[in-house]
Amino acid sequence: MLRPRGLPKPVRRKSAADIEPAVGETRPNGVTHSERLRIEIADQILNGELLPGTPLDETTLAERYGVSRTPVREALRDLAAAGLAVHRPHRGAVVAAVTDVRLQEMFDVMADLEGLCAGYAAENITPAERQDLTLLHATAKELVRKGDLEGYTQANDAFHTFIYAASHNAFLVETAMSVRRRVAPFRRAQFRTLGRLAISHQEHDRVVQAILRGDREAATREMRAHLSSVHHAFQIFSEGR
Repeated sequence: MLRPRGLPKPVRRKSAADIEPAVGETRPNGVTHSERLRIEIADQILNGELLPGTPLDETTLAERYGVSRTPVREALRDLAAAGLAVHRPHRGAVVAAVTDVRLQEMFDVMADLEGLCAGYAAENITPAERQDLTLLHATAKELVRKGDLEGYTQANDAFHTFIYAASHNAFLVETAMSVRRRVAPFRRAQFRTLGRLAISHQEHDRVVQAILRGDREAATREMRAHLSSVHHAFQIFSEGR
């Protein structure tokens, strides 16, 4: 069919496979120095190995990890954005005390954004993406069966990134990824609670089934419930460390 003159050519919508992983998340082909540092330092903070007020000196950290100060500086900036570090004028950074109120606010926003992504995905996912999502979900199930914590953590990142992209709303994707970068350390830690991998996958399954049947309301509700469960799992981890 001929297109009326004066109208722009249609733009191909990006598929979920076209979207890059969120900045600061674990990538299939490895991580940058700053990402590795952010993950390792965040783990030490959340495990209680680095207590609030502990100095995070750039030079000391660079020497300890065998890197330049540039990735250390980037990692500390990300930790500060997540509320795990605070910069003091002319005195460097220290480990921050994360308040329950701050954490609740972060997870509330993350839940709303991811719920929106899942709801849009239920309406906008393409036939090819439906197949990819089914395969991604099945692969994660096998990782749960094997008890592969690190593998499932990466699969979890890929799952959520995929659903962002399947929403086919570029601004929403950018916003969700930006917030996820801040919440990432807490989401990563929650997998250390007993039985969390299986529970997480069961929650993912409810999201996936709602998306595949095109039920926007259910997809939104199930994803928000999943993020609430993630927050609860982190609280259990934090109390038991």
